[in-house]
Amino acid sequence: MLMPTTRYGTAQAPRARLKQVIDLAHQALLALQAEDGHWCFEFEADCTIPAEYILMMHYMDERDAELQAKLAVYLRRHQADHGGWSLYYGGRFDMSASVKAYYALKMAGDSPDAPHMRRARAAILAHGGAERSNVFTRITLALFGQVPWRAVPFIPVEILLFPRWFPMHIYKVASWSRTVMVPLFILCSLKARAKNPLNIGIAELFSTPPEAIKDYFSCARKGVVARVFLAFDRLGRGIEPFLPGVLRRLAIRRAEAWFIERLNGVHGVNGIFPAMVNAHEALALLGYPADHPYRLQTKEALRRLVVERSEEAYCQPCVSPVWDTCWALRALLEVEAQPSAAALGAMRWLLERQITDAPGDWRESRPQLRGGGWAFQYENPYYPDLDDTAAVAWTLLLAGRVEDRPALERAADWLVGMQSRNGGFGAYDVDNTRYYLNEIPFADHKALLDPPTADVSGRVLAFLAALGRPQDRPAIQRLVRYLLAEQEPNGSWFGRWGTNYIYGTWSVLTALGELRDPSLQPVMERAADWLRAVQQDDGGWGESNDSYAEPGLAGQGQPATAAHTAWACLALMAAGDRNSDALRRGIAWLQEHQGSDGQWHDPWFNAPGFPRVFYITYHGYKLYFPLWALSRYQKLHAHA
Repeated sequence: MLMPTTRYGTAQAPRARLKQVIDLAHQALLALQAEDGHWCFEFEADCTIPAEYILMMHYMDERDAELQAKLAVYLRRHQADHGGWSLYYGGRFDMSASVKAYYALKMAGDSPDAPHMRRARAAILAHGGAERSNVFTRITLALFGQVPWRAVPFIPVEILLFPRWFPMHIYKVASWSRTVMVPLFILCSLKARAKNPLNIGIAELFSTPPEAIKDYFSCARKGVVARVFLAFDRLGRGIEPFLPGVLRRLAIRRAEAWFIERLNGVHGVNGIFPAMVNAHEALALLGYPADHPYRLQTKEALRRLVVERSEEAYCQPCVSPVWDTCWALRALLEVEAQPSAAALGAMRWLLERQITDAPGDWRESRPQLRGGGWAFQYENPYYPDLDDTAAVAWTLLLAGRVEDRPALERAADWLVGMQSRNGGFGAYDVDNTRYYLNEIPFADHKALLDPPTADVSGRVLAFLAALGRPQDRPAIQRLVRYLLAEQEPNGSWFGRWGTNYIYGTWSVLTALGELRDPSLQPVMERAADWLRAVQQDDGGWGESNDSYAEPGLAGQGQPATAAHTAWACLALMAAGDRNSDALRRGIAWLQEHQGSDGQWHDPWFNAPGFPRVFYITYHGYKLYFPLWALSRYQKLHAHA
């Protein structure tokens, strides 16, 4: 008797086709593993970072002509049809990204009369001119003498001398904010001036001459708190000339000691580009010679962020080896019946990077708590983060090795100790929720803080629920209450660290699934219904970063991607879906869109660094999440 025919041949072919897709992706993932067991995929942001790298080379007069030429090729290639540059692929014109990219290209030798430069200049002027740039861009322009210092907020280094009870203190803002701000305080207080050896300026980008602009903060006056902070800003400028010199010298020494303690060798301050570049420039301003070990470290740390190819180059905002290795390992554990040598190598590599007794900023709020976390980068002992820690510990727990238990217990202790009062978890800090600080003139990006979020909290819940320790039950109960309160009216959850509501919903549903609590099923089903409702006609899922500014676009706004489709399928399966039409169509989409190299490819950005301000594409998301989703589906139907 003949088997019925399908698009893949006989009725048995769909299962064979699924295995073929999984095997191809599995081999592709293994081929990208480093010899020591880890993975590190490219971590690409918008053109702001490569532009700032060129600006930094001219600020320091440390120009590398070959690298500069390659960075310029990258910037030209990413100029959008609107004439400027966007914060993510397919995004709208962004003033600050466009001003920096134009300035960098002019420094790299592009003539202002070149067609692409004329287009960029026209777009910038059409949107109000460079005076409409954000605070960080105006600080850069002040360093290069393109705007007066009154165009930037008053951020005196004396802030380092404020007592802990003071409304503004460095340990009341997020870890990324303080590591960027402390060296920046020095640059701004001393009104540093870029070397700018070619004396290149961008006066042509201003609709009004910079010196003639009376008020650079007119757009910031929204709300009583913001107006109060602007008043204090003006007061501070007025009294600055009367501050005792000895006070400034003391504050500079304290700021210098603070960021030097956190230089982190060739891995850089907090492992992030903005903090690294500020530290590199501050060291030069403070008189450290070019051959000083600190200067050599910061220069090398910045150079290691560069991805260089034969014709072009770009600079990453940081690197993501721990995060990538964790999720790649998670996919392997789903595929392999027993952990392979590759999986064991990844486990070993991760375990070696647990941060236990190192000093860290988190100890400011939890001085008696034992360490036990993981950082995002190769090394960043001052800044382990809760998301990496929960994800790594959860993945290692799933491997089921008895010898890993002490590391997992320590991770769980640290995570529970870092729970915020509302039951949720931030990325790096506890109760980092002084929202009034987002109204200071410096914080026009509204990302000065690190409050609890649903996606990080979901990851912590997934690990603690799977670990199943009796002593964690009170923390879990508070955490579940927090997550239930955070559910959106449409059934989804917001994604702070991945785009956006699809990512957040996946993060929470996978966690709730670990609890195996029937009373939560209605909550989970509401979320699953939302996912089914936003599925696209072709069977995939996709969500634009526009949804951060327009919540009405939640789960929508761009073509389907492999990452979004994988997250949606994993979330549906966590909610108990085994064979719905939506799930089958999602799995079929992943199979149909795999490339011949075993990977999935698309140009879309899949995460925010800071919503509305800075976005990223994790290139690894396009491989290990689809592999995990397909393998999970295969397991569910292995005996069907």
